[in-house]
Amino acid sequence: MSAMNIPQSSFPRIIIIGGGFGGIALAKKLSKKEVQVVLLDRHNYHTFQPLLYQVSTGGLEPDSIAYPIRKVLQGYPNFYFRLAEVSKIDTERKSVETNIGSIEYDYLVVAAGSRTNFFGNKAIEKKGMAMKTIPQSLNLRSLILENFEQALLTDDLHERDALMNFVIVGGGPTGVELAGALAEIKRGILPKDYPDLDTRRAQINLVQGSDRILPAMSEIASQKAERFLEGLGVNVWKNIRVMDYDGKRVTTDTKTIFDTATLIWTAGVQAVNIPGLDGKELLCRGNRLKVNRFHQVEGFDEIFAIGDVAQMETEAFPHGHPMMAQPAIQQGRSLGENLVKLLEGKPMKPFVYRDKGSMATVGRNKAVVDLPHVKFQGVFAWFVWMFVHLYFLIGFRNRLVVFINWVYNYVRFDREARLIIRPFKKQYRVSGRRS
Repeated sequence: MSAMNIPQSSFPRIIIIGGGFGGIALAKKLSKKEVQVVLLDRHNYHTFQPLLYQVSTGGLEPDSIAYPIRKVLQGYPNFYFRLAEVSKIDTERKSVETNIGSIEYDYLVVAAGSRTNFFGNKAIEKKGMAMKTIPQSLNLRSLILENFEQALLTDDLHERDALMNFVIVGGGPTGVELAGALAEIKRGILPKDYPDLDTRRAQINLVQGSDRILPAMSEIASQKAERFLEGLGVNVWKNIRVMDYDGKRVTTDTKTIFDTATLIWTAGVQAVNIPGLDGKELLCRGNRLKVNRFHQVEGFDEIFAIGDVAQMETEAFPHGHPMMAQPAIQQGRSLGENLVKLLEGKPMKPFVYRDKGSMATVGRNKAVVDLPHVKFQGVFAWFVWMFVHLYFLIGFRNRLVVFINWVYNYVRFDREARLIIRPFKKQYRVSGRRS
């Protein structure tokens, strides 16, 4: 037995670090093969990250977008899951060191995903809010609700406005979807929840550093999404870079200044690095690991990387594939097939990404969809967005719960998960004037 109580086996041992989209897709591909699979993750659940913003805004409870990893892979022979935090990869000894002990591998797959990239801005990292994990989303939900409760108690009009002002930095899908959700809360829910508060003064600001939101999508999708947001009352700021945040005031590279108690950072992600595979010669932009067309990390035959953590440079994607769910799922499936080929002594097949399109929702009956051969916006796009997200959720119960929640929210124009289950403490008093 190893330190993790995993039995020795005559089958080759494949260790997967990370239970995200890529890691789960790979494990499923290997489920009935003659290999021993050990999946390591610091959470015992898989998170459906595209819907985190709905947890943050009270549209969904967190357990409807999370699924137990053990249940995903229940009944798979020679499969082992361990709740562990990986601290180092020893490439010479071919072992993975964790907080519960070390374990040796025959093949290693790094699918550790990504984390929020603050681009070295420590002040924003400390005082802003990220939304990359379920705990972070619950913190944000609590803070949003606490701010409105606090706004009721203050007589200082400037402080009240700052408590009801939101600055979302980053105009990608996450920022756009969050801005739309907050705008709908402002219009449909806050006046009923807080009749003794002038919630019309609440401001939702979406700040984008480039000249358009949703820059990875088509021009028409960007323009339409911006019109949808403005129709909901969101202030869209373009060509503005946020430079600093002291917990009260956001300063930018222009004269625009925002006084806000809530800065939400959705402006970028970077790969999670693991010591042992963090040498400069292995890393590309965004700390991603350089891999070949077979997902092998440069310089290693038995170490692979997939998903957000991997950068596979091709003609179509010179900077690697998008850090989204679809590439990770396809890479996980491709690597599963290649590992079987490798073990059987057959030549591996180079990975080819099939772009199935991209989409973003802006709110009730409003979404933009770019498919390879057609682009559309509006109500039909919104239904397509809902169907696709329901389809990719893991577990029948999760799909059913999310669907019922969406139908209920649509009919009643409500979001009932407005709960401060775990208060998020952020002590400061807003002062100064907006310029």
